[in-house]
Order: sequence, then structure tokens, then C-alpha cells
Amino acid sequence: MLPEALLKKIQKFHFTTRRMASDMFAGQYESAFRGRGMEFAEVREYQVGDDIRTIDWNVSARFGHPYVKVFHEERELTVMLVLDLSGSHRFGTRKKFKRELLAEVAGMLAFLAIRTNDKVGAILFSSKVEKYIPPKKGASHVWRLIKEVFTYQPEDLSTDLDGVLTFLNRVAKRHAIVFLISDCMDTGFEKSLRLTSKKHDLTVIRISDPAEETLPNVGFVTLRDPETGKTALVNSGSRKLQKRWRAYRDEQQAYLNETFKKAGIDQVELTTDGPVVEPLTRLFESRKRRV
Repeated sequence: MLPEALLKKIQKFHFTTRRMASDMFAGQYESAFRGRGMEFAEVREYQVGDDIRTIDWNVSARFGHPYVKVFHEERELTVMLVLDLSGSHRFGTRKKFKRELLAEVAGMLAFLAIRTNDKVGAILFSSKVEKYIPPKKGASHVWRLIKEVFTYQPEDLSTDLDGVLTFLNRVAKRHAIVFLISDCMDTGFEKSLRLTSKKHDLTVIRISDPAEETLPNVGFVTLRDPETGKTALVNSGSRKLQKRWRAYRDEQQAYLNETFKKAGIDQVELTTDGPVVEPLTRLFESRKRRV
């Protein structure tokens, strides 16, 4: 049984993300992620403006006037949300924690999927696959998914992107729309990322907090790595340390940008103090133009 305060928080979040998905992304998701193809629906009499390439000549000859074939998009897709619950997502210095931002984005994407009758599933991971939620349809399924993202306590706090992508490729037999939502604080996942991008339609949504970019000058502080538990006493005012920190962040950013570029996948960057709707809108609009 969930505590009443937490249940109310999840219910409010559920309502907010559902409304945002309906009001702000109406039609954009469906246009950005198309179905697997076109399937034959029926034949009907030719009307002015119809494409002559759709004329069914056999039926037209039988009835003595033109008929055309009508096709509908084979819409049903499978959306997989690959969600990073490692220790670094417990961090946040502005409006929300990184895990709260992750839940917000996951909730909106899940509602967008069921709104167009797509199935949605999720993989919660840390250094291992913590929980697999098979794809299903329906609002009740999204409610369960959101509750899991809010309440699940991972057994481990480190990150293994290579492992979760390998697991995804094993359980998702057919082509899927995949959103990897993570701060991507890991390396060595290039091969599995390329394999995933070839098998599925993969988008990476990177989450960060502004305080991670620059080490603040607050004198001597004890820092704790949320994924390993290791602590260190450092002089945050040291120019040498700040320079090393900036170099590390720049190197990590360059590595990720190059890795995603080589894999040919879309990337969206979100921060705990920034907008969510606008970056996702740009993603959908960009994909719509390519389609």
C-alpha cells in the first residue's frame, strides 16, 4: 500500500502528463512515428482528385466505370521506454530531481503512445535490468508504468547502458520505437547502441542538472558519488580542480555526441531547470520533415 501523500503526488502527475500529451503534442507524435506500412482496406468508386495509380482495373472492367483501392496506414506500433534509475538520477539542485524529470518525460511519451493505439512497455535499469514491463495498451497500463517509475527502488546504483541495450535487443523481437532516457554517465556501449539503432527506431533523451556542468566555489566540501558511494574531501575553489572538472565534462559531452552521431540516432537534451515540451516538439517536427 502506497503512502497517501505519495499516491496523491502520482495521481496529480498522472493527470498532468496525460493533459500535456493530449493538449501539446496532438498529431505531432503520430506524424513523427509512422506505422509499418499501408494495408488494403476496400475499393470504392473513383472520385475527382483520386490518384489514378490507385485504380483497380479488374474491378473497374467488371462494373464498367473506375474504382480505386483504398489503403489505411498499419498504425499499431510498439514503444519501449528504457529508463535509467541509477543513483545519479537522485540528484537535482533546481526545480526537480533528475528522476522526477525522467518520470515526467516517460509519462508523456507513454500517453502519446496509447493515444494513437500503440503499445508501450518499459525497461527499468541500473547496472542490470531491474524490471521489465512488457508492452500493452490502455490507460491502466500507463498508470502502472508511472507508479513503477516513481516507486521502484533499484537494487544497484551504478549504470550499464551496454547491458540494457543488449537485453532490449533480445526481448524486443520486432521493430520498436525506443526512447532511452538517461544521463548517459557510462562508456563502452557503442556496439550495442549501433545494433539497437539498426534494429529499432532509437532516440536518446539525455537528462542533466546545471550544477553538474560547473563545480561551484564553496570551499572545502565532501563529495559523494551516488553510484559508487565513494566520498572525497575536495577544495571546490581550486582553479586546477575546476579546470579538471570542466575538461572532464567537455570530454564526456564530446564522447556522447560523437557516439550518437556515428550511430545515426536522434538526441534530445533536457535539464532539471529547463522546458520539456519545446525540445520534444522540435524532435517531432524534425522527424516529421524527414518522413
